[in-house]
Amino acid sequence: MNPEAYLEMAQVEGEHWWFRGRRTIIESLIKKMSLPSSARLMEVGCGTGGNLRLLSRFGEVSAFDMNETACAFARTQCPAATIRQGHCPDNIPYSKDDRFDLICLLDVLEHLTNDAAALIALHSRLAPLGRILLTVPAYPMLWSTHDEILHHHRRYRIKQLQRLLTDAGFRIERLSHFNTLLFPLAALSRIPARLFNASVAGTTVPVKMLNAALYKIFAAERTLLSLMDLPYGVSLVAVVRPRY
Repeated sequence: MNPEAYLEMAQVEGEHWWFRGRRTIIESLIKKMSLPSSARLMEVGCGTGGNLRLLSRFGEVSAFDMNETACAFARTQCPAATIRQGHCPDNIPYSKDDRFDLICLLDVLEHLTNDAAALIALHSRLAPLGRILLTVPAYPMLWSTHDEILHHHRRYRIKQLQRLLTDAGFRIERLSHFNTLLFPLAALSRIPARLFNASVAGTTVPVKMLNAALYKIFAAERTLLSLMDLPYGVSLVAVVRPRY
């Protein structure tokens, strides 16, 4: 992403319905993991740090991003977190002896040229009972200028992601679509950017009432996901563990 995109993301991710809704869903999934009281968490591709305060509720947080401007913003969001510049898979800026109970890649994998190598590299950074939690955009048919602006390399089919995770040595605990309730609008338009009010970073905050309504719809999926996997949606979420 270019510097303008990071600046805009830092401004909107605190209130935009999509970022808020995703955090609500992620929080509900992490709560079900029963992490140890002294858990170590790492966020890969932390961007401007919008998820760090949430993750810090569950333990000690480390993070990294390839862009130093993003890292600088992230440090202001969560001073308690350790944030370094780096890149996955070639330059993970933490010791190979460091082991994490939870590694998060929240809409990051699609940005990486070699997603398989990244997953293999992170496999070795997990504690024995550690997990990876990741989200990615779904359905290649929804590809649009929104993806191009955000420098995505791909959108994923569920079977494609399942195979990628299995080949990297993981056992899948959870794999589901989400952002399901708003999927018909995206599918009808075939241009998700229209739904998401795309701009430089692909996101601007809608008017207050619309923003609140979209957040409530999206966040309501935390309840649905607590009951079942969702059969379709704009995004995919996976929780995996190393397969020993």
